[in-house]
This record gives sequence, structure tokens and C-alpha cells, in this order.
Amino acid sequence: MGGGRVAAEELRLLIERAERLEEEKRALGDDLKDVMAEAKGRGYDAKAIRRIMQIRKKKREEYQEEEAILETYMQALGML
Repeated sequence: MGGGRVAAEELRLLIERAERLEEEKRALGDDLKDVMAEAKGRGYDAKAIRRIMQIRKKKREEYQEEEAILETYMQALGML
């Protein structure tokens, strides 16, 4: 691909692949909504579940540091 020429077939394939991935992403998002709705229907708090999922992605030390900073700030504001 030089001099401004575009390989049309290659470009088409890349676009189609990206479109398929977008569709898969939408489907996964819908699946996740279903899981959260099921959790809510069973009496669980979906926000708490999402927060736990965020925490589980982090290293323990990273999470502990964030929590310590948050607690320090909250104490400074008289929230604790």
C-alpha cells in the first residue's frame, strides 16, 4: 500500500472483521445485563457485584493502597 493506493480487498476484510467484533461486543454486553438482572432478581445488589468485579481485576497491593488513600481523604473531610 504505497503512494495513496488502498488494497480494497484487504480494507474490506478488516472492516468486516471489526464489524463482527462490534456485534460480539454488543452480544456480550447483553449477556452481562442478563446476568446482572438475574442477580438483582435473586436479591443481590448489582452495583456491589460490579464493584467486586473491579476489585478482583486489581492486585491486592494496588487495591489496598487505593482504599488507604480513600480512607485518608474521607477522614480529612470528616466523613468517617
